[in-house]
Amino acid sequence: MTEKTKTYCLINYGCQMNESDTEHYAGQLEEMGYAPVSDFHIADVIVVNTCCVRESAEKKIAGKIGELKAVKTKNPDVVICVAGCMAQKDGEKLLKKHPQVDLLLGTAYVNDFKQVLQDYLADRKGGAYTDLTVHQSEFEGQMVRQSPFAAWIPIMYGCNNFCTYCIVPYVRGRERSRSVENIVAEIEAAVREGYKEFTLLGQNVNSYGKDFGEEEAFAKLLRRVDRIPGVERIHYMTSHPRDMSEEVVKAVAECEHICENFHVPFQAGSSEILRRMNRGYSKEKYLALIDLIRRYVPDAAITTDIIVGFPGETEEDFEETLDVVRRVGFTSAFTFIYSKRSGTPAARMDNQVPLPVKKERLNRLMALQNENSLRCHQQLVGKTVEVLAEGPSRQADVWAGRTRTGVLVLWPVEDKKYEVGQKVKVLLDAAQTWLVKGKAVD
Repeated sequence: MTEKTKTYCLINYGCQMNESDTEHYAGQLEEMGYAPVSDFHIADVIVVNTCCVRESAEKKIAGKIGELKAVKTKNPDVVICVAGCMAQKDGEKLLKKHPQVDLLLGTAYVNDFKQVLQDYLADRKGGAYTDLTVHQSEFEGQMVRQSPFAAWIPIMYGCNNFCTYCIVPYVRGRERSRSVENIVAEIEAAVREGYKEFTLLGQNVNSYGKDFGEEEAFAKLLRRVDRIPGVERIHYMTSHPRDMSEEVVKAVAECEHICENFHVPFQAGSSEILRRMNRGYSKEKYLALIDLIRRYVPDAAITTDIIVGFPGETEEDFEETLDVVRRVGFTSAFTFIYSKRSGTPAARMDNQVPLPVKKERLNRLMALQNENSLRCHQQLVGKTVEVLAEGPSRQADVWAGRTRTGVLVLWPVEDKKYEVGQKVKVLLDAAQTWLVKGKAVD
């Protein structure tokens, strides 16, 4: 009789770093002989990779973990693992609340998952692995990447910034950088497998290499990756305005494959709110950074993150945020209502802004940013751009892809055939708030 193939199901929430971690979990499971399934009800191993940046995400994840109780009741042999930031934050409390969970895997154990799972299968003794002591920052096993042409490449882990609203330093630990040699080796291996587009990941990539004591290490890394044969596009995220240097901006301007997209979260336009956030820069310094970017890369797309309703934010403070949005003209922005995170200084601050006020301010901010996005896209009409094809859109006869600056482009297939990851020249003829449309010209 043929032995049944063991299966796994990964359920991922959160940021790009979480997506990368999930690819690492998948690789280790497949090294152990497991095959992926999309239905967690039939899997032998279920991994829920969690996020705790916002309360809404935690509630959604808690509901999913609750669903797994029935799965465990039906199949007591299934292994249920909760991993990631929420696991790190809640620790043993999560195990007590959800006894169906066998393993709790903190953020420092991503590269140790295989060994943890093997130990559990040997004696069926579960527990929480949430020590933030780093066992290894380098990953030497295989990964199961989600895209056939674009690869996440973690270059560092953790964060030293301690913004007063943010839980990340408490659940991801202090900054630690991977070696240049291992990063380059991982990218070279991915190029041999057919990957073309690479995103260098870190909670604050501009701090890369500081733990080595090296000046301008991130700018040097960008230039080194740019020289790898076969690399066609390089992105990076996320940047912290306080640490972004002129050398990094110059590297983007001078290197062939680094895309002209700067994601520079400013979070708030009021210098007083920025001080309360512990962001380490003022409104004036942020705008000076934008001027620097525009000087070196005039056609750059600049995107950002903005928080509305931070404790103590007045109407005047919020108007400062709108002023920055008007003056910069961001191509796009991720906008959020401030959410209390237990354990962070901001959660204990006075003058919490009422929810109705936060919602009203968010609506005004989004309306303004939508005008900016449409204007930026309208300026592209009539231009021919290089698009990296991602596949069919919602309509099978219309394909989607992105420009070097991250703008979403749709174009009709007509009688041509395209491959995922193929470069396509598209003449743009129509602009919308969220995307542009055009026709292929090659």
